[in-house]
Amino acid sequence: MSELSVNHLLGIKYITEADIQLIFETADHFKEVINRPIKKVPSLRDITIANLFFENSTRTKLSFELAEKRLSADVINFASSSSSVTKGETLIDTVNNILSMKVDMVVMRHPNPGAGVFLSKHVDASIINAGDGAHEHPTQALLDAYSIREKLGDVAGKKIVIVGDILHSRVALSNIFALQKLGAKVKVCGPKTLIPKYIEKINVEVETNLRKALEWCDVANMLRVQNERMDISYFPTTREYTQQFGLNKKLLDSLNKEIVVMHPGPINRGVEITSDVADSKQSIILEQVQNGVAIRMAVIYLLASKIKHHED
Repeated sequence: MSELSVNHLLGIKYITEADIQLIFETADHFKEVINRPIKKVPSLRDITIANLFFENSTRTKLSFELAEKRLSADVINFASSSSSVTKGETLIDTVNNILSMKVDMVVMRHPNPGAGVFLSKHVDASIINAGDGAHEHPTQALLDAYSIREKLGDVAGKKIVIVGDILHSRVALSNIFALQKLGAKVKVCGPKTLIPKYIEKINVEVETNLRKALEWCDVANMLRVQNERMDISYFPTTREYTQQFGLNKKLLDSLNKEIVVMHPGPINRGVEITSDVADSKQSIILEQVQNGVAIRMAVIYLLASKIKHHED
């Protein structure tokens, strides 16, 4: 298969395992490119990409921008906090204004779940969802699964536990979909108040004891406690959360095997993981960041080649 089955990347639930494998193979190629002295490729010289961030996200935004620039695309950045969206302009108005500038692709982060799907139905551009509320964050899941593949050789058959605030996390949901499509086994672990009700319906087991979860898994993906998304208190204190669900070096070293530790970032050091774990040789956190650029280059490149076919 040489092209994606979709014209947008709205969520992992809309793509196939073959799509994921194609993205990974393309990312392998771009990873070589990134490590060359001349890091740019002229692939997308005639493609214009608008980055629409209706919600703050320094890391994802930088990663997309870097990917776009490495592909030599023209880039328009749009941050809504500083724009007329705060004056009440609607999503569709904003987008129409941007599309009148002849944009081929839109990378969007938005606080409302489904914003990307809505957009894809109303505008004639390829949409990449860079996070829609607590719903999906497909490129993060792709880079996480890609990082596991790079470290362990394959994702199929591996046991991955996602630890922490599953309820507010778009990373968790996209990760579950991606890992399951690639044949991994997934469990979640965290305070009962932070485990969504639907989780067992999507074939994911819940483990409330962190030690047991770590003894079971090959990979632990430690999520950030999303204080900014919590309108009520889901656990008594951060200290208590850390005691029950925080990963420290002592716990890591006491396991009877070496597990891989991941984190989507930004890390609350000393809360979900301690610094010595984040910086240990079992951690692939920095590899995730590097892989993020290669994966985003792959997604943008593959979607752009569909735009080009469409025009030809």
